[in-house]
Amino acid sequence: MKAVNEQEIRASFANCSKGEAKRLALPRDLAEQPWDDLDFLGWRDPGAPDRGYLVTERGGEVVGVALRLSARQRGHLHRGMCSLCLTTHPGSGVSLMTARRAGQAGRDSNSVGVYVCTDLACPLYVRGKKLPDLGGRLEETLTVEEQIDRTRAKLSAFLDKVLA
Repeated sequence: MKAVNEQEIRASFANCSKGEAKRLALPRDLAEQPWDDLDFLGWRDPGAPDRGYLVTERGGEVVGVALRLSARQRGHLHRGMCSLCLTTHPGSGVSLMTARRAGQAGRDSNSVGVYVCTDLACPLYVRGKKLPDLGGRLEETLTVEEQIDRTRAKLSAFLDKVLA
């Protein structure tokens, strides 16, 4: 992913108002992000723990979606698997996140959900740049490049549903 700045990020959101995009908290370390290792920039809002954000390149444009985390937390004995990167995490390391659909469907309260790494660090897990706490990655016969392609395809399918 190419590096994006604050203005590009705020203008990219497809499923929230311009006012909401203007007020959302951006990552403090935006300039230090490992852009070459990111398929998307994902972060949680420290001031609103039930909110997360995801920004990616799609068709030559920067597209962002606002996410809400499910209020239901899982117990420490439960293990979950991210549906984007297939990383497993214990407890609340994987969360159901929902995105309000873009346009009229979103205004009609329609949303799309996905189970995803709670810290939204999927690109780093796939590349082995970050290790999950007590979780892990499945042993796979796919190369890292093929795993990256699969993660991108799963992200694209999710975004198709949000933006439809």
